[in-house]
Amino acid sequence: MKRLTALQVKNAPPGVHGDGNGLYLRVKPSGARSYVLRVQYDGRRQDIGLGSDIDLTLSEAREKAAHLRKLARQGKDAIAERDKGKLQIPNFEEAANRTLAELGKGWGDKTGAQFLSSLENHAFPTLGRHRVDRIESEHVTATLAKIWTEKPQIARKVRHRIIQVLSFSKSHGWRSAPVPLAKEITDGLAKQPESKGFRSMPYKELPEFLATELQKQDTPARLALLFTILTGARSGEVRKSEWQQIDREDMEWKRPGSIMKNGKAHTVTLSQAAIAILDRAASLSGDTGLIFPSMRGKVLTDAALGKMLRDSGRSETVHGFRSTFRDWAAEKMPTIPYAVAEMALAHTVGTATEQAYLRSDLRELRRTLLDAWAYYAAPSLSLGGDNVVAINA
Repeated sequence: MKRLTALQVKNAPPGVHGDGNGLYLRVKPSGARSYVLRVQYDGRRQDIGLGSDIDLTLSEAREKAAHLRKLARQGKDAIAERDKGKLQIPNFEEAANRTLAELGKGWGDKTGAQFLSSLENHAFPTLGRHRVDRIESEHVTATLAKIWTEKPQIARKVRHRIIQVLSFSKSHGWRSAPVPLAKEITDGLAKQPESKGFRSMPYKELPEFLATELQKQDTPARLALLFTILTGARSGEVRKSEWQQIDREDMEWKRPGSIMKNGKAHTVTLSQAAIAILDRAASLSGDTGLIFPSMRGKVLTDAALGKMLRDSGRSETVHGFRSTFRDWAAEKMPTIPYAVAEMALAHTVGTATEQAYLRSDLRELRRTLLDAWAYYAAPSLSLGGDNVVAINA
């Protein structure tokens, strides 16, 4: 077989062109050129890609082919030898699982489960088998298009998690291209319907609502709802609260990380009104174990608290009362710093640098804020007697 020349490599038409000793130049219709070595291993033919004509000169391809051909004659797997020490690029599904295995060390079980479940349902079917170094913004856009307008909240979470996986991949050297920006991805998607968020009660309507609820028969769900409102807590934190977390002497609710969304322990200051609700709960269900147990002694469902609102003819969500509190704090307590209200809601405040220097949890300022909130929302409890009812002007 006549051997190739460098000029022939440069001008070769589409097809396969032999150079001898099992080395071939493969030219695609697009004009892309690559070298392939054909050898026998374990009774079967192996075609071993050596690289493109951009990466290798003809003489370098022959040298590489001679080395691998020698290994094949010795009965060795030339492909395995070629790939020794070579970085193996995972596909998206493999990279997602590796991302979860590492980043998940700092997540709660629920966060990790939601991360994987959302990708399994909405990303793996289209991106799962793609190598992470070959995924571009258009691939992510096509993946999200199926759910972008139908399931907007889920779609935004999936977008964030895809970017997390690609960022993790880049940090491990699995991709060299920049990670697609969120805007690049969504530029090719329809505008999402306006988010309704968590419907919240206007704070001006809250005192009358609470006054009415306080006159109704006590139930664990109703008391849990009232306690949720007065403490600015999340429903799940209240439903899982236990008496051992309550410090009556210091008037504090010391919440362990196990019931918190971010997994970090957080202390809530308790107002007179919040203590009054706890007293009612103790009279109703005792003062050991869960503070607001269901009739079967289990943790209340979130639906149980929502039912209290629906039974009162309200359309808001339980979570929306956190927004009610935040609006009230912004408008009625302007002298209280922004960070205090955010900390009262157990939100992370400031940049990483600011958090490093802010060692105080601003507890006394939070106490001032929550005491004022309770006095505004439930004056009958704040004044020290359940029989005092606020009279609206």
